[in-house]
Amino acid sequence: MTAAPGRAAGEKRLRPAGGPAYRYRAISPTWRNVTSFTSSGIAYDREGPRGELPIVLVHAGVADRRMWEPAWPALASERDVVRLDLRGFGDSAGHPSGPVSHADDVLAALAEIGVDRAHLVGASMGAGVAVEAALARPATVASLLLAAPGGSLFAEITPGLRAFIDAEGAAMERGDLDGAVEANLSWWVDGPGQPRDRVDPGARELVARMQRRAFEVTRDWDDVEERELEPPALERLGEISVPVLVLVGGLDLDAVQEAAGRVAGGIAGARRVDWADVAHLPSLERPADFLDLLRAWTREPVAAS
Repeated sequence: MTAAPGRAAGEKRLRPAGGPAYRYRAISPTWRNVTSFTSSGIAYDREGPRGELPIVLVHAGVADRRMWEPAWPALASERDVVRLDLRGFGDSAGHPSGPVSHADDVLAALAEIGVDRAHLVGASMGAGVAVEAALARPATVASLLLAAPGGSLFAEITPGLRAFIDAEGAAMERGDLDGAVEANLSWWVDGPGQPRDRVDPGARELVARMQRRAFEVTRDWDDVEERELEPPALERLGEISVPVLVLVGGLDLDAVQEAAGRVAGGIAGARRVDWADVAHLPSLERPADFLDLLRAWTREPVAAS
């Protein structure tokens, strides 16, 4: 597979580049729980009581909206919450008719379903999408929670990111889809150099299913172009004035560590939280703690710690 057009410093964008309180249940390959599709084909779920500002969850590039399942039942019982599949992931599988902007898709989806303002929660590539959405339409975003920032927030290909790109690329070149999926699990779930049994096996299986789905959906998308934000998000961090919380794991890639420092340092008043014992997907490794963090942040963003 060739690189997705416009991807940031090697992370899959159009194509993919648990705590004791939650037991991962088996999710079948035919899992579908679609609440609705937007008119442009973006799949989303929206649940929970209306009233407070909605919470919008934007998934990582190795995932789809299923990555939020550990927090979803509890969160949806308390808050108006939306999770969606970015184009090329999960159920947002229709081949685009033109250039794609994930941020535009998110903003268009929110406008269509009547969400005028919301807290945006983005993981990895989804964090970059959330920042781009905040820059494109500031009035829509009340706060940003950026977990393991990546995507358009990557400034360069670091040694660790290069090692992942080479491993995934080599597997794809030899037609080894299982090997490509495993490369993503090794770097993004286990963490670079970490044993594969470090995380809950259910979490690992879930990410494998989501990553494989993304590969399958986009296998014939070589003609798809991505419309990028201009000027790029990294050059405009100073424009963001809403409360921002950056969450980063101590076992994550060097590129994510660099991006977290750049974002936390480039946005006035941004807060940073470090979890030393997790890698790239803190919401799957420590779901109960992540839910607590999210609850606290969306109640009073400037007071979260």
